[in-house]
Amino acid sequence: MATCPPYPTHPTGPTGGALRHAHWWQKRWVRYGALSTLLALSGLVILALVREQTGTEGFLVGLGLAVLPVPLLVAAFRWLDRVEPGPWRNLLFSFAWGACAAALIAIVANSFATRWIATATADPSHADTLGATVIAPVVEELAKAAAVLLVFLFRRRDFTGIVDGVVIAGVTATGFAFTENILYLGTAFGTDQLTGDRGIASVTAATFFVRVIMSPFAHPLFTVLTGIGFGIAALSGERQHVRRVLLPLLGLLLAMGMHALWNGSSTFGEYGFFAVYATLMVPAFGLLTWLVIWTRQRELRTVREELPAYVAAGWLSPGEPYVLGSMRDRRVARQYARRHGGRAAARSVAQYEAYATSLAFLRHRGRRGRAGADYVVREQELLHALWARREFARPALQHALSAQAWPAYGYGAPAHWQPYGQGYGPAAPYPAYNPYRSP
Repeated sequence: MATCPPYPTHPTGPTGGALRHAHWWQKRWVRYGALSTLLALSGLVILALVREQTGTEGFLVGLGLAVLPVPLLVAAFRWLDRVEPGPWRNLLFSFAWGACAAALIAIVANSFATRWIATATADPSHADTLGATVIAPVVEELAKAAAVLLVFLFRRRDFTGIVDGVVIAGVTATGFAFTENILYLGTAFGTDQLTGDRGIASVTAATFFVRVIMSPFAHPLFTVLTGIGFGIAALSGERQHVRRVLLPLLGLLLAMGMHALWNGSSTFGEYGFFAVYATLMVPAFGLLTWLVIWTRQRELRTVREELPAYVAAGWLSPGEPYVLGSMRDRRVARQYARRHGGRAAARSVAQYEAYATSLAFLRHRGRRGRAGADYVVREQELLHALWARREFARPALQHALSAQAWPAYGYGAPAHWQPYGQGYGPAAPYPAYNPYRSP
């Protein structure tokens, strides 16, 4: 699995580059340090608040039970992202934001709002219901959406479509649910300690069944709607400002609505929870799963359709687009590289696959007039990144090609390989610009 960024970056020299005139607060290490400090402080405060409510023993029990679904959910979202894997740092940030910053915002804001409503109405039970069905969905979805917005704004090269939005949103919500589950499970354990309940009849067992077994995907499902809105916005042209604003807002509103319906299901009668679960949550989960898998298959098709232009230009060898457009063939290529060159070779092949995918997506956006003004520079960076890894990648990809018995394709210029007409130049701008090509 590639962990490289989708676009190579080149460090700035000590006397030149973009950072020469940057103020101290604009430097990368300052921003990273400030963000890390913020998340660390949020985590410490959350730890203290949850421990205060659950007690030390309850906190440890809640932590042990809440962590169980986390690896499975993160692995599932990472699997969805395998066509063009983004860097791990984005996932770590998203999870930390959800588990620390978003959870802290939710706990503080929900508690304040519920107490204010209880004081204003003199009806604590009504305040709790209103807080769970109205206040909590708004506050929590806004807090989680902030992580998606930050990645969308500041890691724009890593955020190119629907799958990226789904992955960032899903991992953020997984972190949030992790912290929330510690609180709920720890509190349930404390209740059982007071009542003496044990085993299957305990509140802890019931809470674990509902939150970890039945609905571990609840929070990710809500926030994924926001991620889809940002993902569609990422596919929009830079001049489509209204669409780029309205679509994320629409996704956020849908997330809030579904979250409110889920939280309010307990007020719909004895079987309200199960009715909402069966008629809304399960179908929505199935529909979104289908959408994401369909999007992933469409991305692979884009790789197969766009890369032949670079075969004709001499950057890729014949057959590579078909191998790179198949997850099974990619895996075969990495396994071959590992057997014959070790981990470093396998990592080089994985990076080659990731960069080639990014190149195909970049070209696809360019043909549709959705690439940025730095299209040519980014294309050149990706091509050089591919060429630098060709020593291990090409034999491995050729092995995957022969192993799957692909026909020996020869590529001419495809029918859609024409100038974009968007100011970016021809589809393959470097047929002559190839200092590495053998004479």
